[in-house]
Amino acid sequence: MSGIEAVGATRLFAGGAGVRGVDLRVEEGRIHALVGLNGAGKSTLMRLLLGMLTPQSGTVRLAGLDPRASGTALGALVGHLVEYPLAYGELTGRANLELGARLHGVAGPRIPQTVDAVLDELGLRRYAEVRARRMSLGNRQRLGLASALQHHPRVIVLDEPTNALDPSGVILLREALLRRAAAGAAVLVSSHHLDEVARIADDITVINAGRVIGGLTPGDRELEHAFFELVHADDLAREEVPA
Repeated sequence: MSGIEAVGATRLFAGGAGVRGVDLRVEEGRIHALVGLNGAGKSTLMRLLLGMLTPQSGTVRLAGLDPRASGTALGALVGHLVEYPLAYGELTGRANLELGARLHGVAGPRIPQTVDAVLDELGLRRYAEVRARRMSLGNRQRLGLASALQHHPRVIVLDEPTNALDPSGVILLREALLRRAAAGAAVLVSSHHLDEVARIADDITVINAGRVIGGLTPGDRELEHAFFELVHADDLAREEVPA
């Protein structure tokens, strides 16, 4: 599979938090939303998929590769933002993006064009020469997203990407992800904002207490109700399991 795949992925921490036995597939050309309450395991799963954590059992693949055994090969294929945007405070927006482009394998002569394009795409042109430490949290988030998307990766993994974004930033991100999916990228986005992900998602997977518990239909008018019913039913079922 060339998109994103987890089969039986498990990583548990002291106290029982983490993810267990997760199966997930994100196909090329589709936007897949991973939704759950805070603490459900979304970030842990994304870190597993990206090779930031090693599964205790099961397997994960990005673009058909094991992220823990691929070295730098995935740099040009994957774009991600998990938890906090990577931005060097003393560097300008442009310099941060130029560095990100190099790390993602963009050839030197193409870097200025690549950076200019994403500055315009995510509305960052006026911050190109502003040091990242002087940017608002929302603009640093845009900068992190720009760095993750500028090289047009085949696989995109974004954890709560609309955090701190203003409405215009949300719209620009939405359009950028739709363009990349239309070009064939496999896109995985985690969120607890159902109304937002439903606007762009082709598929929605629900995670609760570290396990995949079902899916939702993006066009469902009662999407929020269906989500909470699914989570509530799972919580009740787990309470009934004998210790």
